[in-house]
Amino acid sequence: MYQAEATIKRTLQSVFNQSYRPLEVLIVNDGSTDGSALVAEDFIKDHSTAAISFRLLHQPNGGVSKARNAGMRQATGAYLALLDADDEWLPHKLERQLGVFEAHPEIDFLGTTRNGEHWTRWLFKKFDHLSPISARLLLYKTFFVTPTVVFKRGVLQQSGFFDEQQRYAEEGDYWIRVCHQNKCMLLNESLVITGGGKPNFGFSGLSSNLKEMEKGELKNMRLGYKLGIIGFIEYCFLVFYSLMKYLRRLVIVQFRK
Repeated sequence: MYQAEATIKRTLQSVFNQSYRPLEVLIVNDGSTDGSALVAEDFIKDHSTAAISFRLLHQPNGGVSKARNAGMRQATGAYLALLDADDEWLPHKLERQLGVFEAHPEIDFLGTTRNGEHWTRWLFKKFDHLSPISARLLLYKTFFVTPTVVFKRGVLQQSGFFDEQQRYAEEGDYWIRVCHQNKCMLLNESLVITGGGKPNFGFSGLSSNLKEMEKGELKNMRLGYKLGIIGFIEYCFLVFYSLMKYLRRLVIVQFRK
């Protein structure tokens, strides 16, 4: 939560409205200077009788990776879910994902789609209702978005935490490492609203800085090569592919103005 006075109540309400309620909700205040903390405190007071343990954690502003890591380190549940302060879970989000984990105990990490998305095919990849996502595929396209994921605690022991030095495309770095070492799947159901349904890039927030986002994506390509997920020729192709996507995004953003 950072400068989220206008949205944090709606976000927390979406958690409280879950048909399968979480045992605990950790709200990490990443050095907000607006009224975010007061809004969160009021929400906690108003919902103190609910069977959910709310905790508000404060830290100096350090960025999304540091904030997420702080919450992940404090969490005690067998499963962890992430949610940013301007996003919302639809009411059956956790119930649907935990149902998949129960039916498929071999899965370690599970994301969903968002904002009405439904995948049938992407290039040569065909999507079913439940589809495996590899680290190699993530080098081409980030199919996981932070507020959609639920994962087992064991993922932390296997793959660690977000890179706190990377401020852009940091989720891509983490998903690549996670999917390189764990069984990751995509549930092809739109169960999350991100950013009020705003465009995925070039609009506001960290994703609005296209140049820095591109630098982060190129860093993630190098990670894939370093981990042996791809060879040198494919790495060179991916760098070219990423730069072409970057130029396309610049054109799209210009036409939006």
